[in-house]
Amino acid sequence: MHPGRMTETLSVRALNRATLARQLLLAREPLPVTEAVGRLLGMQAQEPKPPFLGLWTRLDGFQASDLNEALRDRSLVRATMMRATLHLMTSADYTAFRTTMQPMLDGALKVLGDRAKGMDLEKVVPAARALLGQGPRTFNEIRALLQEQFPNVNDRALGYAVRLCVPLAMVPTQDRWGFSRTSQFTLADDWLGAPVADDPALEELMLRYLAAYGPASAADAQTWSGLPDSGAALERLRPGLHVYNDGRGRELFDLPDAPRPGEDVQAPPRFLPEFDSLVLAHADRRRVIADAHRPLLTTKNLRVRAVFLWDGFAQGIWETEYKRKVATLRLRPFDPLPKAALEELTHEGESLLRFLEPDAKETIVTIADD
Repeated sequence: MHPGRMTETLSVRALNRATLARQLLLAREPLPVTEAVGRLLGMQAQEPKPPFLGLWTRLDGFQASDLNEALRDRSLVRATMMRATLHLMTSADYTAFRTTMQPMLDGALKVLGDRAKGMDLEKVVPAARALLGQGPRTFNEIRALLQEQFPNVNDRALGYAVRLCVPLAMVPTQDRWGFSRTSQFTLADDWLGAPVADDPALEELMLRYLAAYGPASAADAQTWSGLPDSGAALERLRPGLHVYNDGRGRELFDLPDAPRPGEDVQAPPRFLPEFDSLVLAHADRRRVIADAHRPLLTTKNLRVRAVFLWDGFAQGIWETEYKRKVATLRLRPFDPLPKAALEELTHEGESLLRFLEPDAKETIVTIADD
C-alpha cells in the first residue's frame, strides 16, 4: 500500500470467495492429490477418513486409491503439525516446516502439568528415537517400553512428549481409509528418507498460509498455526504484501498475485468433512460460518462437525448412515433453506453417497427432523 492511499475494505463475502478459490471450492480442480494437499498447506487429519472426503469435494475425478497410493509412496505423510494436531501434509512441506512448529509443540507440553513430574526430555527423546529406530511401533508399545526405562514417570506423559518432541510419521496400511485403528508410528526421517530442516522457516510458512487461506490477519495466522510469532513474521513480510481492512478495523495481509474473485462469482454446493481445515483456519470465521452458528460447529467432546456449503457459506451440518445397502445423508440446516438450495444439495449429496458407499443399492438425501 502506498502512503496516503486508502486501505481497501474487503467484505465478508469478498473474503469468502477469495478463500474458496484458494481452497479449491469454487470448482473441482484436475490436480494430482499431492499437488492439491500442497496447495491447501495440509489437511487436518485426527481421523483417517476426513481427508479423503475433503479431496473428493475439491478434486475432479478423485478416487480413494489416489490418496492411498500417495501415502504408500510417501509423497504424502500423516503427522503432528499445526496446533499440535495430526495433519495430512506433503512430505516436502513436512520436512520444510516441522522444525518451525517445535516452539508451539514445546508449549503444548504444559498441558501435562503435574503428570510430567520427573520427566527429563533430554533422556526421553533419545530413548524414544532408539526404540523407534528398531522399527514402527504403536503408541501402546512405545509407552510400555518407555515406562520400563522411566518407571517413575507417568506413561501417558511419556507418550505425549514423544508425539510432540520426536518427528514421527504414521505408517499407512491396506485399510480403506489408509490407516488402521491402532496405527504404527515411525521416525519421520527414516520413513521419508530425508531429515527435517534444521532451521525454522516461519516467514515462508506465513506466505504459504496466505496462499491457501488469505487474505488473513495476524490473529488468523496464529489461530491456524498455533505459533504466537505469526504476527511478527507478517510484519516483516509487510513490504511485499497487500494490506486490506476487514471492516472491523483489523488488517488483512495477502499476496499481491493471489486470486480474489468478485463477490458475484457463483459458489457450488459442497460437503466438507469433519475437522476440515477451512472452518478452523481463521480467528474470525465469518468468511465461512456466521458467528451465530459457530457454537454448533463443535461437539461437547471437541469433535468438529461436518458442514455443507451453499452459496459459499456453512448453512448446516450433515451426517450419513449405511444400513441394508441403503446410504442416507441427513442435512441439518442452521436455518430453513430455499428450494433451490435443497435441489442443488440433494444432487451433490447423492454423488457424495456414491463415493462413500459404492455398493449401496439406494441413496437417500433428507432433511433431519429435529
